[in-house]
Formats: sequence, structure tokens, C-alpha cells
Amino acid sequence: MRKSNFILRIASYFGLILVVLIAVSCSKDDAATDETIPPVVTPSFSGPTYADNYSSIASWNTRSQWNLANVHDPSVEKSGDYYYMYQTDASYGNAHDGHGHFFYRRSKDLVNWEFMGSTMTTAPAWVKDSLNNKRARMNPALPPIANPNYGYWAPCVRKVGNKYRMYYSIVVDNPIVGTDFNTSWSERAFIGLAETDDLASNVWTDKGMVVCSEPDGVKPYSYTGTRNWEDAYFKYNAIDPSFIETPEGDQYLIYGSWHSGIVAVKLDPTTGKPFQLKTLADYGTRIATRNASSRWQASEGAEIIYNPDTQYYYLFMAYDELSVAYNTRVARSRNITGPYYGINGANVTNGADCWPMLTHPYSFNNHTGWVGISHCAIFQNPDTKQWYYSSQGRLPEGVPGIAVSNAIMMGHVRAIKWTDDGWPVIDPERYAAVPETTITDASFIGEWEQITMNYQYQTIQKSVRIYLTADKKVSGAITGTWSYDSTNKTLTVNGVKCKVSDAWDWESSTRKVTVTYSGLTADGRPVWGKKVN
Repeated sequence: MRKSNFILRIASYFGLILVVLIAVSCSKDDAATDETIPPVVTPSFSGPTYADNYSSIASWNTRSQWNLANVHDPSVEKSGDYYYMYQTDASYGNAHDGHGHFFYRRSKDLVNWEFMGSTMTTAPAWVKDSLNNKRARMNPALPPIANPNYGYWAPCVRKVGNKYRMYYSIVVDNPIVGTDFNTSWSERAFIGLAETDDLASNVWTDKGMVVCSEPDGVKPYSYTGTRNWEDAYFKYNAIDPSFIETPEGDQYLIYGSWHSGIVAVKLDPTTGKPFQLKTLADYGTRIATRNASSRWQASEGAEIIYNPDTQYYYLFMAYDELSVAYNTRVARSRNITGPYYGINGANVTNGADCWPMLTHPYSFNNHTGWVGISHCAIFQNPDTKQWYYSSQGRLPEGVPGIAVSNAIMMGHVRAIKWTDDGWPVIDPERYAAVPETTITDASFIGEWEQITMNYQYQTIQKSVRIYLTADKKVSGAITGTWSYDSTNKTLTVNGVKCKVSDAWDWESSTRKVTVTYSGLTADGRPVWGKKVN
């Protein structure tokens, strides 16, 4: 088990360098004072310096230096002075192997993270018992699996009342029959529950099974010939749990991955488990599907939040395969169980493609770019009420000088802004606690990189160079006009309304403070901009 309590701390010093406004005196014959551009206040700030390529410190022996290295499928919860981040068992070179499961780290500022170790030593005994009890009751009965192969995936941690709950996934990676995955679907997955009074203690009491992957008898568990992905054996796949409590106090578990869609099941608030699991209907109501006619579909990693400012529930989902193509979609509903609609009014619960898209493989200049950006945690600072998006980002495949570069998984934390019509947008740059300044029209004049993210499977969307000029024109690779609403911190670029932020330029050869914008086209494609000069 990981026991390290050390970390490389990167100091953050805040201050402001004020740009002095030089007064222009008027001659005695002048009728009016010359116009001056308002000053741009530039913060002096020592932001994070840790490298995106962490391969040199990826081993277990250098875990005290990881910060946000080796993060996958994060879940974030605040307790006391710290944010705690929990994750899937994944690391570059499998550095975590043999050291426990469901690893976690903590941070006071969402920038500098201290790796803490694991929360579970071995799979609870109930997993094997439940698996083999179900196999014995199949028709025909199947023999027990003596030594199951386990995977530990995607925990979700939430404070519920005075307790903290961890809903976790343990998958059994054995064929249902035989030893060949070419002739048998894999065994079922389980979602379990553990509780603690205090995240700092890391003392968890396991509460057993919540739900599992359950067949509905429509498809067989074995087959001959080429695997038909449409013939998924289980109705719903019991991984990727997420928990939400509604304003009325109802509690729901959200789960599902690739098998038939995303499911919401109501929980007994006393136990944190479904009221009963007697029929397939007790395993939940489908609230989203990518294709209503297919049992196999590329969506998973769902997370639901309720935003009291808009009075909508927002369903965030990961689309496509995780290594490169992963991208994040969001739909919303007035009701926790849907129906959920996209920005175009399409019914995602009934199988419509979900828009808007919030993340996609991308690249600003001077950087390899990031891919595999999804399976997100959406969380809030309880004091400021600021929302955040966290996920892993992977380096692209085939980066020169990095062995298996796509296995580099860096934890990303980004601020969320909300558009005027109530949709979330994700900041183009990762969060670095850059101090806020007064952003004015003058802040935008200069050279920018902009990315308009078209959906293209496994294809990085690259930035183009544009210029915003004092006469409110846009030139360069894109032409048009711009305007700024300082009251709402909204920059309109060629008709796209974007939320602006003070930001940290992670891609610059010497990282520095900059300004960014993030918006959505009318059909829900992200538009990201970063000032470079």
C-alpha cells in the first residue's frame, strides 16, 4: 500500500505588477484630453512548473514527485482544508502494481497534489462469493472461478450526511466459459460501497454489493466465429458509478458503460443501496443511450450534477474509446431521470447524439497536445461555488522520445464557466490558481491561437493564429469582428459568445499568465482561444 506523505511542493506567490498609465498633457489650444487605452493589469505569478511528460518520475519509488502524474478517471471531494482525488488503478508502466487499489491524493489549492497511497488492499471477499453464487444459479449451472482476475475501476466519492461514501467498480476479467475471449463474453462487473467518517483517516468500512452486471436472457454468453459487438450479453454494465442527491433528498446511483446505455437507480438513503434487486427493472432506468437499437455503444463515465442557478440537472458522458478519441458530451433535464436533451433539443434519453461537446483531442502550438480527455469528475468549491471539471489527459501516440507516450496520463483540472443560456464550457487551459484581474477591451488586442473543435474520431484539433485589433476586427486565419461585455465577462468572436478567464499558458516555452476564452457554436462545438502576444 502506498504510504508516502511527501510531495514536491511548488510555491505560488501572488502579486501584481501595475502598468503605469502615463498622463498625456494637453496643449493650451486643445479642446479635449487625448483618449488613452485603459491599463492592462498584468499579474506577477509563479505558476506550476511540473512537466507534462512525467516518464522520468513515473516509477513507484518517485511517487512523492507525481503531483498529478498517473491519474485516470478521477473523482474529487472536498473535506476540511483538502480536496481528495480518487481514481482507477492505472499508471505509466503499471508502477502501482502490488501496492493496493483505488489510489488517492490530496490538495489544498487544486494545483499542488500530494500522493497518499491506496484505499483498498485486496478485493472484498463478497465479490468472489457473489460471482460464484450467480454462476451456480445459471441454467445450466457453471462451475466456480477459483482465482478471479480483478480490475479496479472508477471510484466515486461523495459526502452524504456525516459520512463519506465510496462507490467503486471491481470487474472480473475472466471468460464466462472456457478460457478464450474469442468464444465467450467476459464475466460480470460489480459496484460496491465503502464508507468512512473522515477522508483524512483513510479507514473504510466495506458495505458490500450495490449492483452488478445482470443479463436479461436476450443474448447468449458464448458464440462462435467473429465476435458481434451488437450481441453484448449483459443488459447494463455495472461500472463507472456516480452518486447524486437531489435538492429534495432523493439519492441516485448513475452507472453504465458500453452495454445499452447509462442508468439511474434510486437508492435507499439509509443503506446507500437500491431498495431491492429482484427483477431487472430494479437495476435502474435508462436515462441516456447513444443508439436505442444497439446493445453495444461507445458511451460511459457518466456524471450528473444539479445547478441551482439554472435549475437543470446536467448529464456529462464520455464518448468513444479512451486512449485517443475520448471526448466529453453534456445534456440537461429538469428531472433527475430525464428525459435529457442536447443543445439542439434532441432527446438523448431516446438515443439522439448528444451535443454540446465540451472536450476533444486538441493541440495549441508548441505542444504535443492532449488526447483521451474525458470520464470527468464535476465538483464545486463549497465556499466560492466555482464549478470544476477534472479528468485525465493523455499524450498522443508516437511522441518522439517517449516510450508508449499515449500511456502518459496527467490529471487535468479546469474551471467551468456557464453560458448565458445555461450550458457549461470548459476553460482551454488547466487550472493554476492565476489571480483574477480586471479584463478590459485592451486585454484582447494582440495575437491569439483559436481552436474550433470539430468532432473527428481520433483526430487532434489544432489551433490557428488570429489577431484581435483595436478597431474590433478579427484577422489572420479567421476574419470577422469581436466585442466584449465586461459586466458578464463575455467576449463575442464572430458571433460566438465566449467566457473569458485569466489563465496559465502551459504550452509556452516559458510558462506565463495569459487570457483565454471558451464558448460554444450554435450547434455545440467548443471554441477555445488563448492570447499568445
